Amino acid sequence: MAALWEALIPTAVGAGTTILGVYMGAVVGRRNQDRQWMRDKQTVAYETFLQEFTAVEIELRQAYLDDRTHNPRWEQFNAALVSVSLLADNRVGSAAARIAELVEQFTLILDGRPKTLEGLKEIHSGLVQAQLDFVNAARRSLDPSHGNFDWQLGGPPPWSGIEHFHSRAGGADRTA
Repeated sequence: MAALWEALIPTAVGAGTTILGVYMGAVVGRRNQDRQWMRDKQTVAYETFLQEFTAVEIELRQAYLDDRTHNPRWEQFNAALVSVSLLADNRVGSAAARIAELVEQFTLILDGRPKTLEGLKEIHSGLVQAQLDFVNAARRSLDPSHGNFDWQLGGPPPWSGIEHFHSRAGGADRTA
C-alpha cells in the first residue's frame, strides 16, 4: 500500500501543478491580451484625435488668414475627443481637454472678437504647446518608457510662416 501512495502522491502533485500552471498561464495570457487590446484602441483614438485636431486647426487658421467664416469638421473632432475620453488616463485626457479649450478660444476670435496678429499668436503658441503635451502624454500612456519630445512634429505650423502669410495679406493687425 505504501508503494501505491509513493506513486500516487507525485502523480497527483504533478497533475495539480500542471492544472495550476495551465490556469495561471490562461490568466496571465488573458491579462496581456486585454492590455494589448487597450493599447491598440488607445493608439487609434489618439491618432484619430490628432488628425481631427489638425483638420480643425487648419480650417480655423485658414479662415482667420483668409478673413472668412469657418467651417471645421466639428462632428469628427468631437467624436475623436469622446473616444479619447473613454480610453485615456488623466494626463492624456487633460491634454486633450486643453486642446479643445484652445480650439474653442480660437472660434471665439473668429466669431466676433477683434482679430489681431497678437491674438492669433497667443492662440497659436497655446495650440503648439497643447499638441506637444498631448503627444507626450499619449506616448507615455502607451509605453511608460517613451521619453518626451521637446520638439513638435505635425500640428500647427511654425509661427514664422503664419506671420509671413499675414504680412503678405496686408497688415500687422486686422479687425473683423
